[in-house]
Amino acid sequence: MDIIAWTLIIALFIIAFIGLVYPIIPSVLFLLGGFIVYGLFYSFTELPWWFWLIELLFVALLFAADTISNLIGVKKFGGSKAGMWGSTIGLLIGPFVIPFAGIIAGPFIGAIIGELIVTRSNLQQAIKVGVGSVVGFLTSVVTKGIIQVIMIVLFFIAI
Repeated sequence: MDIIAWTLIIALFIIAFIGLVYPIIPSVLFLLGGFIVYGLFYSFTELPWWFWLIELLFVALLFAADTISNLIGVKKFGGSKAGMWGSTIGLLIGPFVIPFAGIIAGPFIGAIIGELIVTRSNLQQAIKVGVGSVVGFLTSVVTKGIIQVIMIVLFFIAI
């Protein structure tokens, strides 16, 4: 049973890290799933209250990290809400339209289209906003990756 439990836990953790670059995968839920699988197979009492409190705070931080990073990236490069929404839509659609490269191209193109259509900014400004959306996405991936590693390290400390 140990092999099955740890295979499931590790698989959920791996899927969580895949979710960093494929935003359609809710990575934080897979991390929590790994913790819950551990509790179901072994015991929830091995995971103390402070573990759950810290993990829930990190969950809230992870949910906010995407939005905040995208907003900062787009705003810092002179974008509007249209650029932010375009970037978000491009991030969700891009990987399906252009496998792998769509992860970067999607938010870039989405932000450009959003800026051009809604704010009617010039192409040079729209491209600048597109670059900002990519910077925001990459910053988000790194930030969330670090937080996820910390969450897993806390899990192993707790058990």
